[in-house]
Amino acid sequence: MPLSLLREFLDEHRIQYLVISHSVAYTAQGIAALTHISGKELAKTVMVMVDRRLAMAVVPASSKVDLYKLKEHVDAESVELAAENEFRDRFPDCETGSMPPFGNLYGMNVFVDQALAEDKEIAFNAGSHRELVRMKFEDFQRLVKPVIFPLAAGKTQIFAA
Repeated sequence: MPLSLLREFLDEHRIQYLVISHSVAYTAQGIAALTHISGKELAKTVMVMVDRRLAMAVVPASSKVDLYKLKEHVDAESVELAAENEFRDRFPDCETGSMPPFGNLYGMNVFVDQALAEDKEIAFNAGSHRELVRMKFEDFQRLVKPVIFPLAAGKTQIFAA
């Protein structure tokens, strides 16, 4: 059951959260539509390789990750999107592509777009293509300790490396 590791972690830290079940959806925008959550408020986790190490880039569902901004902010030599075969096995409790933005549970850094930090709550995939978790952003920040900066490229820009 994909939600169990995340739920156990949140319960252990006495975090209030809401689990939202929905029909199967594979894209962040599709999930936003099904759950009636704005694409600006729903976070999507994008797996990236930063100097050959897996990391999570978390942006609003309606945005894309600007790999150039990430590279500049962390002063990396290389930043690129991770291929599915590079991360699939790192998340044995999750369906591929539905990882929650809790890199601390999987031994990796988390980078979050500033826009998500401006909302009181964050909603994100909970390890399956059928469930979301919604919780206070301040609780998420306290538990995950992400690096927060303007990371999103916006709707009209393409990925840059």
